Amino acid sequence: MKFIAGSKLRFTTHENPRVSRKDAKHAKKNLCVFAPSPAWTPGEGREQDAEALRESLSMYDSFLKMLVTPQILVTSLLILLLSISSMAVAREPAQGEIGEQLEDQIKEHLKDQNRDQNRDQNRDKSSDEALPEKPEQDEESAEEVQEHGEEGSESSEEENTDKKSAEEEKKPRTPLETLRLFAEAYSRIKQNYVESVDDKELIEHAIRGMLEGLDPHSDFLMGDDYLDLKESTHGEFGGLGIEVGTENGFIKVIAPMDDTPAQKAGVKAGDLIIRLDEKPVKGMSLSEAVKLMRGKPGTELLITILREGEEQPLEIKVVRDIIHVVSVKSRLLEEKFGYIRISNFQIATARNLLEKIEKLQQQADGALKGLILDLRNNPGGVLTAAVAVSDAFLDHGLIVYTEGRTADSKITYSATANDILDGAPIVVLVNEGSASASEIVAGALQDHRRAVLIGRQTFGKGSVQTVVPVMDGAAIKLTTARYYTPHGRSIQAEGIKPDIELAPVSIELSKKISVHSIKEKDLTGHLENGDGEKELHVKPEESAGEAAKDPQSVDEKQQEQEADKERESSERRDSDGDDNSKPDDEDAKSADEKSDEKSDEKSDEKLESQEKVLISEDYALSEALNLLKGMSIFIQASADTKQQDEKSQKDVEQNVEKQEEQK
Repeated sequence: MKFIAGSKLRFTTHENPRVSRKDAKHAKKNLCVFAPSPAWTPGEGREQDAEALRESLSMYDSFLKMLVTPQILVTSLLILLLSISSMAVAREPAQGEIGEQLEDQIKEHLKDQNRDQNRDQNRDKSSDEALPEKPEQDEESAEEVQEHGEEGSESSEEENTDKKSAEEEKKPRTPLETLRLFAEAYSRIKQNYVESVDDKELIEHAIRGMLEGLDPHSDFLMGDDYLDLKESTHGEFGGLGIEVGTENGFIKVIAPMDDTPAQKAGVKAGDLIIRLDEKPVKGMSLSEAVKLMRGKPGTELLITILREGEEQPLEIKVVRDIIHVVSVKSRLLEEKFGYIRISNFQIATARNLLEKIEKLQQQADGALKGLILDLRNNPGGVLTAAVAVSDAFLDHGLIVYTEGRTADSKITYSATANDILDGAPIVVLVNEGSASASEIVAGALQDHRRAVLIGRQTFGKGSVQTVVPVMDGAAIKLTTARYYTPHGRSIQAEGIKPDIELAPVSIELSKKISVHSIKEKDLTGHLENGDGEKELHVKPEESAGEAAKDPQSVDEKQQEQEADKERESSERRDSDGDDNSKPDDEDAKSADEKSDEKSDEKSDEKLESQEKVLISEDYALSEALNLLKGMSIFIQASADTKQQDEKSQKDVEQNVEKQEEQK
């Protein structure tokens, strides 16, 4: 049945000519209902209609109560919500949805009705002598009740009330009861709050409270907050330069952004902000805290934080500034090893990444031997940007997929062809400040065995927020789905564990003068190397893979080259007639060789100093570079071995063809 607003309602009860006044009052008190015509009688056993009529009665009661209140705005809102809720009443409830209390009332009423009918029949058929028996029984039962005493009756009443209260607590609150509670709270606030509050402000607070109560990332954005969100996704906004969230009522720093006032002042990922300019943040909403952090460029903000490992709270002064977020940075570490730093994921991040890699390849005069992708303290950003970055390093397979309650939230993202590095090794740096979109990239590359992850376990934000614009320049930032890695791992509240874990350590180089270590060549009377001026000339295709495969062939070639050199030297001595004489070109050649040796020594010293600086500045990065070098050597050796095998196979085929031709 459907409850139709404006339909005629009439009070009905079961019709029985023998109903006494007492029974009629009981019926009006317990069994009367407001219902659309035609009248409904419980005797027909229509329990589903009874539930619907009970909801209709509650709705009608709610309308009457709201008509008394002066708040027109909230009344209109609740009327709309009640009209929507009434649509749910129109459906036929399942067997288990009927309230236990209403079922008990209906059963009791049916028992009372049957008992009344039996009593009326007994009155007509019974004799005059049988009439006084019931009063005697009633008197006896009354005497028995009195014998129990007042204490017994009181205890039974207390037990009944306790049972009823327990049943009411277990019973879930209906939507209508919840709306009634909201209307009552709204009315109390409007009437009794110490200051007059605008209706619009109260409704906005109610919406914000609904969203913030769901999870730390859902929020209601109004005016400037909505504009700030748009600016942050495009890369320029004012403030301190930190990505924050909520934890236990406090503001937690997810990650400071690169080259921002917060990072320069010493704010670190994981710091817990407890005060902003002596204002406690306990219980403060995230949007309110962000408003306090933002301000005019040049103004100071005193942040009080709790940091793991520190016994006392730390106070840090941060000077506000216009935040220009550079999403992608790059540099060439040494030789052909590149470094890419992604601070956050913006709309143009993937395009900037491709441009930076092209510049690195130009600086390296060719393809890169390997790449370090730094995602440390990257709080995330735009989901599609993370997908595009992952696609740049993958040529097939799943990148990430999302799952939620609605069909729109179930999305799958897959990689397209062409790996921009053409299979060169990748090392990804992560830590506890790597969150959301950066975890998508790290998880995709790890599941595809495309990169080695090094660092510390990530933040663990595996949810997707959708910004839905609403009326009057406002928007709802709502968590709509969870995302999963290609292997089906959920990152939410777990994070991604790196392949190689590094402790958060820092290394300081000793300033003391180190004593030069003694080597074999420093000893008096040490043996010479044995090669002298002899050099082993190996063709490029004759690599370390060939030497490892056939060491005897290498020895034979060395012997042949030594014999050739001895033959050439003897011929030179015969022609010159003077063993100690040297031509001018040889003197020039020796001078060039000495200069080359000096330049090589200088380059080696420069490289060694760069490595020392890198170790002291960023230990994790230096370890990542060492790992990348090892991976590059291994991949190069494998490629050389494969190339040599192919060449050997061709040589065998050519020899077979020659033998066949000779035959």
